[in-house]
Amino acid sequence: MRTSRLEQVATYTILGVFTVFALFPIVGILLSAVAPPEDALGGFSLPSSVRLANFVDAWHQGHFGQYLLNSLIVAACVVGATTVLATMTGYAFGSMRFRFAQPLFYLFLVGLMVPQEAIVVPLFYDLRDVGLTDTYWALILPQIAQSLSFGTFWMRAYFRSTPRGVVEAARLDGASSWTTLWRVLLPMGMPALTTMVLLVFMWTWNEFLLALVMVPSAEDLRTAPLGLSFFQGQHTSDFALLSAASVIVAAPVVIAYVALQRKFIAGMLSGALRE
Repeated sequence: MRTSRLEQVATYTILGVFTVFALFPIVGILLSAVAPPEDALGGFSLPSSVRLANFVDAWHQGHFGQYLLNSLIVAACVVGATTVLATMTGYAFGSMRFRFAQPLFYLFLVGLMVPQEAIVVPLFYDLRDVGLTDTYWALILPQIAQSLSFGTFWMRAYFRSTPRGVVEAARLDGASSWTTLWRVLLPMGMPALTTMVLLVFMWTWNEFLLALVMVPSAEDLRTAPLGLSFFQGQHTSDFALLSAASVIVAAPVVIAYVALQRKFIAGMLSGALRE
């Protein structure tokens, strides 16, 4: 379908306006992060000079080396476990026929529907009774459970969309269900798998409420967003230092997205085109 020149101008104008709205606060944070303290007064302003020492000061004063390491450990465990488990559950629900498949799948979807705020307090008491609060497990296990609901839903949609002829051809060649999954279907589904990995990584990295509740007295187990919150409480008026700390905490997610953006977009588009 061809669009008129007027429609193209209107489309680019609208996209341009929303792009400015989206980039304005990000550029403001970046400018404040490299500005001298006397120039960073909040909002959008050009610094008189570039001061990269703000990042060094924020890194040391906020203990972000330890907090980033904690976030990396939690994210790696959650993403790794979710990827393996969601691939197998998605394959079972999307490609196999067995009794109670539909009720079990809807049971998985409950994890997508129940808000985290409704379960975080009873979950804290449950984990405290078994001695898991103030440990990595209190951060990892609940997030694996939360991410598995979405991962199962996402991978089931992918496996249901794969051509049946590919699976039947693999079976005719003597491939087992396991071989069909790992040698045939997964290599074809790398965009969908990469999209799921990146989404789970971003959600895990940005998780705040769970970290705030589950590690109340273990300062050395704080994650990067939680550490940034405490850092903000200690430096409420130093916008340059706060902006530098925000950039440090957000950088891993931005780097991961930039590195995987092609497969991420391909996975999102393929998901959007499915029935």
